[in-house]
Amino acid sequence: MARISRDKIDFKHNLSIYFNLLKKYKSAMLIILLLVLAGESTYVIDKALFKYIIDRGTEFAGKTLSQLVFIKLLLIIASVFIGLVIFRTIATWLRLHVINRLDAKLILDLKRKYFNHILELSYKFHTNTKTGSIISRLGRGSRAIERMTDIILFNIAPLIFQLVIVTASLIYFDWVSAIVVFSTIVIFIGYSLFIQKIQEKSNLRANRAEDIEKGNMGDIFTNIDSIKYFGKEKSIKNRFGKLTETTRKAMIKHWDFFRWFDSGHTLILGTGVFFLIYFPIKSFLAGQITIGTIVFIYTVFTGMMGPLFAFVWGMRDFYRLMADFEWLFRYGKVKNEIKEKPNALELKIKQGQLEFKNMHFKYGKRTIFENFNLKIPKNKKFAFVGHSGCGKTTLIKLLYRFYDVNSGAILIDNKNIKDFKKQSLRSEMSIVPQECVLFDDTVYNNVAFSNPKASKEEVLKAMRFAQLDEIIENFPKKEKTIVGERGVKLSGGEKQRVSIARAILANKKVLVLDEATSSLDSETEHEIQADLEKLMEGRTSIIIAHRLSTIMKADKIIVLKRGKIVQKGTHQQLINQKGEYKKLWNLQKGGYIK
Repeated sequence: MARISRDKIDFKHNLSIYFNLLKKYKSAMLIILLLVLAGESTYVIDKALFKYIIDRGTEFAGKTLSQLVFIKLLLIIASVFIGLVIFRTIATWLRLHVINRLDAKLILDLKRKYFNHILELSYKFHTNTKTGSIISRLGRGSRAIERMTDIILFNIAPLIFQLVIVTASLIYFDWVSAIVVFSTIVIFIGYSLFIQKIQEKSNLRANRAEDIEKGNMGDIFTNIDSIKYFGKEKSIKNRFGKLTETTRKAMIKHWDFFRWFDSGHTLILGTGVFFLIYFPIKSFLAGQITIGTIVFIYTVFTGMMGPLFAFVWGMRDFYRLMADFEWLFRYGKVKNEIKEKPNALELKIKQGQLEFKNMHFKYGKRTIFENFNLKIPKNKKFAFVGHSGCGKTTLIKLLYRFYDVNSGAILIDNKNIKDFKKQSLRSEMSIVPQECVLFDDTVYNNVAFSNPKASKEEVLKAMRFAQLDEIIENFPKKEKTIVGERGVKLSGGEKQRVSIARAILANKKVLVLDEATSSLDSETEHEIQADLEKLMEGRTSIIIAHRLSTIMKADKIIVLKRGKIVQKGTHQQLINQKGEYKKLWNLQKGGYIK
């Protein structure tokens, strides 16, 4: 990913994404703009009617217009005004009706676009990015797209239409006043954009401080158990206090720009009003315009104050929403490091033979595997053991293409896994991971997650296989019990049973057991081992275990040390020869390798 300045908004990129999303709904946008134009035109016509009343009223007061004619004119003007109000009411209703639906569709498209993109990003991205920050940016970006549409339709378009209509009408009556109004508004807008531009960096910094704060909040509440166990509430409060202080300072620095914003506006508008009074009165004294024209000039100018200040507030929000877009849209610039070939195929594992061939892999500057070779025949149970950091779990992540090897290949049924779609590769294997994290859903749905098309009987059978049925009998809603966020309402052993049932239901040719019984007590582990052995029959199985007693029946045990195979054989073979395995066995005496 190219380096992006942390304090610079890529307006061109952000606007291109917005307008690409909007392109699908250009007909709706055109209808709304026509309704806005029609609605804004009625406000200038109002002022013209008022000018006409004043001029004809002056003639009536001067006895140059009869009462009957004046009353008829007033009735005509009243009828026109009522017609304008009815038209404006209908146009407003229709405009808001279409805008609501347009906003909803744009928000839906944006959320889907970036949710899907982020979901597809590499494992490395998700391990390096705080969940709280992703949620914060996705939420702000979704709200920002609604604000962007509203700014165009409620803040920018009305001012542009008013400026064109008012300037054209003023040129007709008094061109000097038209120049004053046009100049005042242009200077007002230019000054607003200038201030907004120079506060861009402070806006981004304020957003970044808020993201960091929210990211840490998510991290803190995720680890609430650790905080409580170690009695660290005070230190966490202090840490959060520092984060909120940083956010406060960033916010104040950003908000302080608005002092110059508002005071500058006051000066510009005051100067404009002075000249708008001076020149029309001068023309009136010279007999060049009527008193009604003066009223028209001043009322259309003051009538523009609403759209003008709406534009200013829209511009304030524009830069804020652009900052919100920026932090979300930067995710769109992140490319998935795990590339898929353009002609990638769907994988169907028939045999289940695995091979790691001349494999080299580095994580950062650290070499994990170098010229690693291993074949796992179909339907065989291979166990991997070794101290933490020896590469056991990394091997699984490479098999699942969470990372890609630097050179060499991983083959399934003699086919390179890089030739297949990642999703099809992963969906063709079943795993019981070391850390079982569940959805905040029912026990039933968590098990069914691995095979949504499974029948209820198949799901319940998988639960029985994992001996989960005995546990859920004591739950208030049985299999419909909600497990809580990340499965917090279940014990470690109960979560592991759900994970095992999920793997059973998936029913794949390749099975990975990554510390599958690590959270179970010895008695339960003993009970479930027989079931796991039955599960592994007819499947190619990879077993990772710290507890050596769980892998004694493996067809072959691979002993790893610093990414290299230092021993391999059955438990009986390895226990009877000097080497790393015997040391590990003696070290733990059937317990765990540390």
